[in-house]
Amino acid sequence: MSVIERTASPEAMLDKDTLSYLGPAEAKKSEGEFVPKIVAFCCNWCSYAGADSAGNARASYPADVKIIRVPCSGRVNPLFILRAFEKGADGVILCGCHPGDCHYTTGNYYTRRRMALLISMLDYMGVDKGRVEVDWVSASEGARFAEIMNHFADKIKTLGRNVRLEDIRCRN
Repeated sequence: MSVIERTASPEAMLDKDTLSYLGPAEAKKSEGEFVPKIVAFCCNWCSYAGADSAGNARASYPADVKIIRVPCSGRVNPLFILRAFEKGADGVILCGCHPGDCHYTTGNYYTRRRMALLISMLDYMGVDKGRVEVDWVSASEGARFAEIMNHFADKIKTLGRNVRLEDIRCRN
């Protein structure tokens, strides 16, 4: 399946191959230290380009951040975030264009509303609200992208491993 097909199909965004690195926490430990498994949904037009510019500028952010490129942040269904937690993610971050600068005009406004509802329901599901974050990064903000990812990874490290929504069938 090509990259374009994986980006366009919501079912393919969270298939086994995309998140295959999300295995048991023991496999991701280095020298006894907890290494969080983070999934980042990034808008193709701004945030993903921001990640590219962070790489070009050699700004460092954790290598364990799995970036999933989506056409627009408005394309991310809240169930994708819950699915990532089910597959073993410790934290999920959604990055999109700044409000008012969306390539598709209103995608990030829909994102803002959906994520506000999802975050309010996470307590009901027993998942800490701090494990999900929404941020806006433009294509020229590579240093800011790296800073956001580093800050989020540090926050997830302090929260520890997420075991609430993990499905036993997804363990390796």
